Amino acid sequence: MKKQHVTLTEADRTTLESLLAKGTLAAKTFKRATALLELDRGKTLRAVAETLDVDDSTVAAWRNGYRRTGLPSLDDRPRPGRPLRIDGVQRAKITALACSDAPEGHSRWNLRLLAEKVVEAGFCDAISHTMVGKVLKKTS
Repeated sequence: MKKQHVTLTEADRTTLESLLAKGTLAAKTFKRATALLELDRGKTLRAVAETLDVDDSTVAAWRNGYRRTGLPSLDDRPRPGRPLRIDGVQRAKITALACSDAPEGHSRWNLRLLAEKVVEAGFCDAISHTMVGKVLKKTS
């Protein structure tokens, strides 16, 4: 059976070894770095997969990623997602409003009342009471 391996540059090998020696590395980055080093040492895809308890195709994907982009393949690519609708300034204004005195007729703020006042004050076009709760939770 033919060994499928990667040939690392000396700089990449040194970088990977120093990353692994550092001790504070995300598990997925640790596995990817270990796989690349093991493939460079001549181990087969299957042997590396068994060592790291992953599938052969996963190790092959890591190998192909390294061949395509080099060491940046250790990190995940940014994932697409819904863009943030509320920026930092708006979050600060919502938090400041929640910290202010409650309006007349109310003993304290609640999330629905805050959501109403945020839209009324023009901080944003629309916001749900659950989103107000998330904004406040992240600032505590």
